Amino acid sequence: MVPVAEFEAARPQLTAMAFRFLGSIHDAEDAVQSTWIKASTADAADVRNPAAWLTTVLTRVCLDQLRIRSRRREEPALADMLPAEALAADEHYLRRENVSRALMVVLDLLTPAQRVSYVLHDLFDIPFSDVAQILGTSTDNAKKHASRGRRRLAESEPPQAVATTDSAVVEAFLAAAAGGQIDRMVALMTDDCVRTADTALVPPGTPTVVTGARAVAEETTLFADRIRASTPMVVGGRPIHVIAPGGHPLAVVDITVTDQRVARIDIARVSARGTVSRRVRRS
Repeated sequence: MVPVAEFEAARPQLTAMAFRFLGSIHDAEDAVQSTWIKASTADAADVRNPAAWLTTVLTRVCLDQLRIRSRRREEPALADMLPAEALAADEHYLRRENVSRALMVVLDLLTPAQRVSYVLHDLFDIPFSDVAQILGTSTDNAKKHASRGRRRLAESEPPQAVATTDSAVVEAFLAAAAGGQIDRMVALMTDDCVRTADTALVPPGTPTVVTGARAVAEETTLFADRIRASTPMVVGGRPIHVIAPGGHPLAVVDITVTDQRVARIDIARVSARGTVSRRVRRS
């Protein structure tokens, strides 16, 4: 068996891997616990390199779960489909470990093999020969899986070029919104700024269309927690922000800037598979 001390030393990295594989800290901890059960009953002769052995066992546990999801055609869970306590736990882990919110959104769009190959090699520096052995495929195929995942991730990343004036305005507005700074938001908007939102994203009785800088700013402060859980991404070739608490997509925020002022804010609920593949539709 694997010594308890060695397993506990590996636990943080195993949990980090499992979280990126499965997208849920509760599922990740369950996978790590399953790994420990296997480790506690393993023949010592089979465990020459405990760290590598644990990584292999954990990955196969997670891969089984991912393949079950795929066979059942399960869509990635949107934030408002998850229990509040599970969402809070994922958000806490994501913030504590400084996990990329955008990464978690896109990982859910990859196939099980792409997700495993990308996470193991690109995020945790596991050699492709080892990745291939875990997947039961060739090294070349493992490389192809990681490359496809890498390409999908690159498509969703905002360009790293120098920020434009419009993007600077958007970032300043969202920063003010996250901090509940009404006067700062008003100063960054046109007087006739319009905010539209899907009915499913606002409390009953809340208007889906709000007009006027002051009215939009005051209403936006009610959703400051959602703004703080947003991340810049590219949807359909257009830079937008995805609200993704705990790494689970909820909505896309498309902000139009006119003459260096925010003129329109469109907030749309996303479909699980359409999060990073469609353009936000105007109301």
